Amino acid sequence: MTDLTIIGGGLAGSEAAWQVAQSGFKVKLYEMRPANPTGAHLSGDLAELVCSNSLGSNLPDRASGVLKNELRQLNSMLLDCAEASALPAGAALAVDREAFAHLVTQKIESHPNIEIIRAEMKEIPQTPVIVASGPLTSESLSQSIAKLSGEEHLFFFDAIAPIVHVDSINMNIAFRASRYGKGEQNEGDYINCPFTHEEYYAFVEALKSAERIELRSFEEAIRAGVKAGQFFEGCLPVEIIAERGVDSLAYGPMRPVGLRDPRTGRGSYAVVQLRQDNLAGSLYNLVGFQTNLKFPEQKRVLRMIPGLENAEFERYGQMHRNTFIASPKLLRPTLQHITRDDLFFAGQITGVEGYMGNIATGLLAGVNAARLLGGKPLITLPQETMLGALCHYITHADLKDFQPMKANFGILPALTLEKRIGKRERGQLYADRAAKVLQEYFSG
Repeated sequence: MTDLTIIGGGLAGSEAAWQVAQSGFKVKLYEMRPANPTGAHLSGDLAELVCSNSLGSNLPDRASGVLKNELRQLNSMLLDCAEASALPAGAALAVDREAFAHLVTQKIESHPNIEIIRAEMKEIPQTPVIVASGPLTSESLSQSIAKLSGEEHLFFFDAIAPIVHVDSINMNIAFRASRYGKGEQNEGDYINCPFTHEEYYAFVEALKSAERIELRSFEEAIRAGVKAGQFFEGCLPVEIIAERGVDSLAYGPMRPVGLRDPRTGRGSYAVVQLRQDNLAGSLYNLVGFQTNLKFPEQKRVLRMIPGLENAEFERYGQMHRNTFIASPKLLRPTLQHITRDDLFFAGQITGVEGYMGNIATGLLAGVNAARLLGGKPLITLPQETMLGALCHYITHADLKDFQPMKANFGILPALTLEKRIGKRERGQLYADRAAKVLQEYFSG
């Protein structure tokens, strides 16, 4: 007997399945990979990380850190797996992506209340269900969602960054360091490639003039009302950033603040940072360097980065179309559909952005689905919590400018302050309030 169906074995679907199963209900988890590939995933593992391997800051006074602390209090299985497969990344939580996905898959496969079905779910069933199919939802299921909701999907294009072999990096030029010395190792957790003024401007010009890959499903997106060149601001390709102004990259992903070149003792004009991508330390990804350049062009242009002149690429950057629903019109803060109590949505398809947001909404959808099955009142988290604020945003935003949203302090209710305080102090006050409100919510 199945109590609940979950569509999608990504971050949200895996967390949701675990939460429901832990509550004693039987779950069927549908994952179409590897039989039906997405074009972005590389394996059939559950919870595979497609883009970066970083789950954001661990600092308690940062928005991502606040959300992590809430998930620790709510017993997130995926956060446990992430911490068990963590890599050195300064104040961030970065993981060995293969080890992380293997661990999640092992836990889900071994749970007695979860059955994994490796097949595409083409329609939304009429039984209790969580749709966590992610931004790469199949065409058949997308049509079923559109038919149910009566609303068009919204589209945007997302990008992933290249990965290089560490032994191909020229460490006579590149150096290890974390910003302001905040790494957990003496030599620093990041590899940094420093630019002079002249090297930077030559690199920017090469980026702007390089050939790009035509966007797949572009015509379909145009028909859906998306203008050419619309990207999610949090994952802009570097070539698009470069077009916004010659110094845009130097003030964005290539900002050199907090880093000093040990060869000169001075800062550089710009820096490309690389972060460890696997446990062996043999692979490093270019932080914030999403791109849609053609693969030969990536090899040519990215080898202009000082220290990467002989770089060997394990994976080139690429772009894919992401899909998310009109959540402000379709969902309640409980993540239930407005017309069906037993239909929940979770993860990136709802309009949350970032790995932790996907995990968090999967957890809430799973908890609420289990409470619905058990005849208990559903949870609507207070807006003073980061997860509550995320759910409130995606269900209350103005649809005309609705954009995917990461955890950030801007979506929380404002603090009442008697005087101006610094950013870090303000972040700690938000964090303290969120922790207090969440504890009171569940103890009240």
